[in-house]
Amino acid sequence: MLIHIPRVLGPAQLAFVRDRLDRAGEDWVDGRVTAGYQSASVKHNQQLAENSPLANELGDLILAALEQNPLFISTVLPDKVYPPLFNRYAEGMNFGSHVDGSVRINPGNGRKLRTDVSATLFISEPHEYDGGELMIEDTYGAHSVKLAAGDMVVYPATSLHRVNPVTRGARLASFFWVQSMVRDDAQRTLLYDLDSAIQALAASQAEGEVRTRLVGCYHNLMRMWGEV
Repeated sequence: MLIHIPRVLGPAQLAFVRDRLDRAGEDWVDGRVTAGYQSASVKHNQQLAENSPLANELGDLILAALEQNPLFISTVLPDKVYPPLFNRYAEGMNFGSHVDGSVRINPGNGRKLRTDVSATLFISEPHEYDGGELMIEDTYGAHSVKLAAGDMVVYPATSLHRVNPVTRGARLASFFWVQSMVRDDAQRTLLYDLDSAIQALAASQAEGEVRTRLVGCYHNLMRMWGEV
């Protein structure tokens, strides 16, 4: 399931993050420092050092915003969220086709996290750079993603994906992974569709008993599939 989540960051939050990243200077390091064996040979970008004070500060801001985002919660059903990382693609930089590693170790506490869902939060506006599209492949082909600053895309971490070469300007983004309470993407999709239908019924003031039965179905499926 590939979902566009708009306006994760508001204008003030986005301006703060952008200002801090624009002044990061020597905090940017070779992006291969966090790449696994498979992806290191195709990764050509810059990244804030993992667990750096700046990355922690901006990551906490993003995590606080996600806690208040109903669409993120409904779509991803988060159990654990990896501390957000930040990357920069200048002219000529790209990230070739790869699949994200299945397990990450949280640098803050040493705990393992299963990467069920990948997320990219765009920080640069699309007009600020050429190229740099996030290409995500699924059964129906490759999907090109280049969103407004402050918007985010979430997709299964099992997906083959890449970042096209940047040919002008610079692309700034945050990226991270989520261990979901429901590890299977098809099951998460079904729960998301059911939740969306329940919310639509509530908005239309549909008969209460119907909504109650559907809510019961939702939570009973969570009991069957959820891992907490």
